[in-house]
Amino acid sequence: MKGYINIRFKKKTAERFQQFSKKHYKTHSEAMAGMLDFFFYNEISPKENFGPTGRRIENIIKKRINAVIAITKDMEKNKVNPTLAILMSLMEAADPKSKYANRKRDYEEDDTHPDFYK
Repeated sequence: MKGYINIRFKKKTAERFQQFSKKHYKTHSEAMAGMLDFFFYNEISPKENFGPTGRRIENIIKKRINAVIAITKDMEKNKVNPTLAILMSLMEAADPKSKYANRKRDYEEDDTHPDFYK
């Protein structure tokens, strides 16, 4: 039979450990060995901070996405439409014929004209 040793913990910590152990392992010894192995194999310290949690990262991403949406809306409102209007006015000024190129003449709308069926 393997020997046992007593380790003293504060009551609150011992209760937390027992709840964790019952939930994840068969015995308290397996739970302790599993936790020690985890820290040993991953070469990390239990006092180490792993950085932001998933919720924090999600909130940061949401804020950035909202900022990008706001920038895009601002660009559409203040840059794209006025620039498009300026370009259209330049195109009309450069080629005044194009203004009337899409307009049908009176005789083109009338199907009695001989050129209509060509």
